[in-house]
Amino acid sequence: MMDEVSPKAPPAPTVETEVEARAEAPQPRMSDHCTNDTPLDASEVANGPYFLALKEIVKLADVDVYVSKPMDAVSGTPRLVLMLTGGTGVMAKTNQIQADCFAQEGYFVVMPDLEAEDVHLGDSAPNAAAVTAHTENADLLETIKFKAAEGIKGFIIDMWLARHTPENTMPIIETVLKAVKETYADKAYDSSMGILAVGYCFGAKYVLRLAATDEIAAGAIAHGLLISKEDIAGVKKPVTLACVENDMFFPDEVRDGGKKQLQDNNIDHELKVYPGVPHGFAVYGSYSEEHIKTAQKQAFDQFLEFLSKH
Repeated sequence: MMDEVSPKAPPAPTVETEVEARAEAPQPRMSDHCTNDTPLDASEVANGPYFLALKEIVKLADVDVYVSKPMDAVSGTPRLVLMLTGGTGVMAKTNQIQADCFAQEGYFVVMPDLEAEDVHLGDSAPNAAAVTAHTENADLLETIKFKAAEGIKGFIIDMWLARHTPENTMPIIETVLKAVKETYADKAYDSSMGILAVGYCFGAKYVLRLAATDEIAAGAIAHGLLISKEDIAGVKKPVTLACVENDMFFPDEVRDGGKKQLQDNNIDHELKVYPGVPHGFAVYGSYSEEHIKTAQKQAFDQFLEFLSKH
């Protein structure tokens, strides 16, 4: 009679197997456009809005805040725009130029650093280049396939998102808004006209959250990230949305369901879908493809026209 063979226990997971398993089927949470700067052409930057606004980085309530205002503004007259960025953060040149674009149109713009932990130590989302460099320098990971490196990047981004929740992020925004009012109201901007808010990628969710309160008069968002049906259902202020066609980061069912919710609640809104553009297209950048550059300008004009009415 043959000896009975005990079944072998499954092998313990290793770093390689866990990373490869994650790389096989993770759900996308942030795109490279959320964590990497859009391209910039040096000559375009030299002649663009970056040099047509007065700007500085200041500390407000221990938070780094990029402040940009029109060069010809009369003290106390511009309207305030709160700009909330994607994962590249307040130090990214593209985000600073985008803020300057609004300043060039006559707005007083404040852009707080949302990417830090513990009111604010500086914790911008990991970009692809940084993750690649990290994996190339790690002996253990040199033998793992490319897809494993992608899995690691996804894991690091997920960890970043786990630290940057609404419970951590909204208090930063509220603290900065309070400090802005105390520091600048009626000196640098007209506080009687109401605050406008603009959000890109990660920051879009929080514009919708503000639009569910009386903190702002109107909001504008582009290619939102991690937006839920509840975020849209709570909106009670006018909003405009610039969306990407077939955007896995802002699924059609959430977008279309949100539009219906805004209609049912009689909220003044508009929603435009831009085909053939990448997630992140609306942030200032020097794309070579003409249709992306055109869509970028159209989205900016969409925001300007809508906000000017509110």
